[in-house]
Amino acid sequence: MSGMPVVVLVGPMGVGKSTVGRLLAERLGAVFRDTDDDIVSAQGRAIADIFVDEGEEVFRGLEKRAVAAAVAGHAGVLALGGGAVLDADTRALLAGQRVAYLSMDVEEAVKRTGLNAARPLLAVNPRKQWRELMEARRHLYEEVAAVVVATDGRDPDEVAQAVLDALELKEA
Repeated sequence: MSGMPVVVLVGPMGVGKSTVGRLLAERLGAVFRDTDDDIVSAQGRAIADIFVDEGEEVFRGLEKRAVAAAVAGHAGVLALGGGAVLDADTRALLAGQRVAYLSMDVEEAVKRTGLNAARPLLAVNPRKQWRELMEARRHLYEEVAAVVVATDGRDPDEVAQAVLDALELKEA
């Protein structure tokens, strides 16, 4: 196995990238890594706190560096934060990778994310803000994705299996 990820998961906040990523890693006999966790660990504080204290621009810089490090040196399953695809350099890094875009509709998103204060970009009007985020990001997720896997009405095990099937990967 090379130093590049086996699978990279992208998609909006709350879609289940971390949960599905852990299941995929287990099934593939690989290690799971989440770039949001990398940022929290390196900064010693929650992402919401970084947004509040430093602003989105500072967070996006941290995220860009975390993603670059993970793509270059992680040979397992990798989950990226919902906004990672906003950066053109990050999208370029994902070219040629096995990227699965986990999608969901707005009703499912509101159920999963609700009014969660840990999601600073959805703090005021979750339904409206989620729609706006998806209008800005959907084409970017699709641009980097080798496959799109809908998560609506599926449990994490079903989504993980759908990713394996779509990418034609065999369990370990």
